[in-house]
Amino acid sequence: MITLITFAPAFGQISASPFCVKAVWMLNMSGLQWQREDSMDPRKMPKQKLPVVRVGQTLIHDSDNIRAYLEQQGADFDAGLSDMEKATSRAFIRMAEEHLYFHCVLQRWGEDTVWPTIRDTYFTAIPSVLRGFVTNKLRKACLQGMDRQGLGRLTPQERMQRIEPDLQAITTRLWHGRFLFGDQPTAADASVAAMLAGMRATPGTTLLKTRIAEDEILCHYIDRTEDALSVSRTTAASVSLCA
Repeated sequence: MITLITFAPAFGQISASPFCVKAVWMLNMSGLQWQREDSMDPRKMPKQKLPVVRVGQTLIHDSDNIRAYLEQQGADFDAGLSDMEKATSRAFIRMAEEHLYFHCVLQRWGEDTVWPTIRDTYFTAIPSVLRGFVTNKLRKACLQGMDRQGLGRLTPQERMQRIEPDLQAITTRLWHGRFLFGDQPTAADASVAAMLAGMRATPGTTLLKTRIAEDEILCHYIDRTEDALSVSRTTAASVSLCA
């Protein structure tokens, strides 16, 4: 049995992490039977990150590696796509995971009005008397990393100017069908829609959340993808909570 170790649900999403949402969706798309194990502490996991898939005694970390494993088991996340479409799909996935994602991080960790809710959701296992002290250090380290990455040096308004062409590219692509590459979800949707959903679900009010939430095309796309992929096509995933 495949076990997905994932961050617990939060903010109305099946997981607090867009990458964990992606992993859930890929597992459902694969048609394989799997079960879920929730955790809010990835420190004992490979690379100290989630999602992770456990198969027997083997731990497979990172959503890209999970995809590769599922494809080895026979899953085809790009069925019917041409070589050109597969290349474009790869570019959309990288746009989502190496650019959109960091906007989501800054929205959650960088906005002072949002951070208290993020802190108390992500780090509920830390006693409240220590939570502020411990998480302030984590937040500072995260924002320093975002400063080195570059986006953290921009104002929220400048970040919106930076992300707008990406959102327009997604919208343009959606004129081709219900999903990015036609009328059936593919690998690109598992990445792109997960990132957009995470932005829209972030608590509080931010420029980025408002931009997504007020875009009818993007919201319908998120909703369609969630409806199509959040329930397994073969059997409902069993849930084991151990957060």
